[in-house]
Amino acid sequence: MDDAMQYLWAFLVGGAICVIGQLLIDVKKLTPAHTMSALVVAGALLDGIPAGGKSVYDRLIEFAGAGATVPITSFGNALVHGALTELVEDGPIGIITGIFSITSAGISAAIIFSFLAALAFRPQG
Repeated sequence: MDDAMQYLWAFLVGGAICVIGQLLIDVKKLTPAHTMSALVVAGALLDGIPAGGKSVYDRLIEFAGAGATVPITSFGNALVHGALTELVEDGPIGIITGIFSITSAGISAAIIFSFLAALAFRPQG
């Protein structure tokens, strides 16, 4: 697949994930927190479904690249992917350590930047 098609598919798949999120908010009247949770769970479930030696979400990442790795569904995918990988390697304790091995950088960054934002800005309310 040439570069132009990769960009197009990344845009379309990422956009489709965002459209699903927006429809959950507009049509189903879910709160943003419920919508975000639903998308994380969807990504986790898609990582747990095997498809030809890989998961459904891994196949989506191969096809759409950043269109599948940037949206919030990728966080759910990363949680389950890490847990399943470490479960095979380390046994049951790997479920817990695997979750954090892949997502620790993102979680740490969210905590640090949230703290810095709280120091720099006053909440309105």
